[in-house]
Amino acid sequence: MSEEAVDVLIVGAGAAGAAFAWSLAETRMNVVCLEQGGWMKPEEYPTAGVDWEMRRLGDFGMSPNSRGRKEDYPVNDSESPISISNFNAVGGSTILYAAHFPRFHPGDFKTKTLDGVGDDWPVDYAQLAPYYDVNARMMGVAGLAGDPANPHHDFPLPPVPLGKIGETLARGFNKLGWHWWPSDSAIATRDYEGRAKCINLGPCIMGCAQGAKGSTDVTYWPLAVRQGVEVRTQCRVREVTLGANGLADGVVYYDADGVERRQKAEIVVIACNGVGTPRLLLNSVSKEFPDGLANNSGLVGKNLMFHPYAMVNGVFDEPIEGYKGPTGCCLMSQEFYETDLSRGFVRGYTIETLRGNGPVSTALAGLGGDIPWGDDHHREFANRFDRSAGMVVICEDLPEEHNSVTIDTDLVDSDGIPSPKINYKLSENSRKMLDHSVARGTEILEAAGAHNVLSQAPLQPAGWHLMGTARMGTDPAKSVVNEWGRSHDVKNLFIIDGSIFVTAAAVNPTNTIQALTLYIADTIKKNLSNLFD
Repeated sequence: MSEEAVDVLIVGAGAAGAAFAWSLAETRMNVVCLEQGGWMKPEEYPTAGVDWEMRRLGDFGMSPNSRGRKEDYPVNDSESPISISNFNAVGGSTILYAAHFPRFHPGDFKTKTLDGVGDDWPVDYAQLAPYYDVNARMMGVAGLAGDPANPHHDFPLPPVPLGKIGETLARGFNKLGWHWWPSDSAIATRDYEGRAKCINLGPCIMGCAQGAKGSTDVTYWPLAVRQGVEVRTQCRVREVTLGANGLADGVVYYDADGVERRQKAEIVVIACNGVGTPRLLLNSVSKEFPDGLANNSGLVGKNLMFHPYAMVNGVFDEPIEGYKGPTGCCLMSQEFYETDLSRGFVRGYTIETLRGNGPVSTALAGLGGDIPWGDDHHREFANRFDRSAGMVVICEDLPEEHNSVTIDTDLVDSDGIPSPKINYKLSENSRKMLDHSVARGTEILEAAGAHNVLSQAPLQPAGWHLMGTARMGTDPAKSVVNEWGRSHDVKNLFIIDGSIFVTAAAVNPTNTIQALTLYIADTIKKNLSNLFD
């Protein structure tokens, strides 16, 4: 393969890499994206076969440590109560996400000013609002305008139907007088831009064979490729290299056959998520950067934020059609989103209702004691299947330097590249928030008519929102990139994924990752003549 330099080299083809590539394509620059996974084949998704629930425990599981897919890399998360969940493919983790798609609140960008915690972002909601709008059109976001908990914004598609399960849970919120609203969802509720509408199959978190879910392999990437962007798959990047001028001059990567190759570039853009990005930077060691590329601040890998999750479930006396409809896209409540110090913690959380489990998942969950073996097994199973409903609670995590991603030199991927190690402790603030949310979730379910309410907090396999490990800011001593994603230390290196988040808010981050990416791409395009000044 030729080592001729390209104009822009993107590492990672997920939510951020796709949006960035699409935006830069109009410049007609030579843009190449390296992705360590491949293009997904919808006909091979689990829901195309009868064993779909079992594959959730195998090649379509959340953890890269158990999936056994060639493109995965192992993650040492033994020092964390929350394990890492990601996916490597064109489309990245949007292949597996639930497509719950809310925006940050304006106050989420000003937590230091408002509440004296975290730090203020160098950008705000008003700057990102136009890019949220563009992203809604590109991803095909469904929702209902007028939510009193959020600034007004419109949607290209009508909301996902609540269904019987949503209506049942909404009665619980109504009885308590608490806020709820149909979820913002990146799901096509009618035929949209060549994508067929959602048929309410349910298991969105194992890939959407219908193409209704807005994963970037069916939204941004087809358009970017049509405009000339090249996507090279099965390319695992080992390190970003430096030239004699102190600028990044490309990457070293392994192709599908494990052959070491090099790709030179004028601009290098990293979009590998909040764990993969610090892994790449910390593995890119040189004389100029002995502690990892772009790490003069010492903050690469620091301030890791998850969203600590709680899960609360209950059983109803009547069938509630919980198996119908997108997994995590029903209704949400932000009754407890903003800081109220009388609760004993700062910041807050979003409640996101869930659909019900399939038959195998229902049975497996019951084996913890809810569904006995023996004569009563089938009767008790019938009392649970299609009668269970619940919610997850998305708690805001605050940045703390001791929560970090480092390199485990004893754990390597199939190409011998050292893997990331997670060092994470749940804060006292998060613990109090989780306890509060479980109590409120129990109240909601009981008000809706549920019994046998059970909870888990923190939810162990819920490390799918990875943020903060290469934070943005105006002070090079306190941040890794500036207010438009450019490295303070290496002027032609940009980072565009969730690692640049300053705070985590209390909503799923993908919409904000992409809005921020589009903002960065626009800023680059406006400053091409003096980009490295």
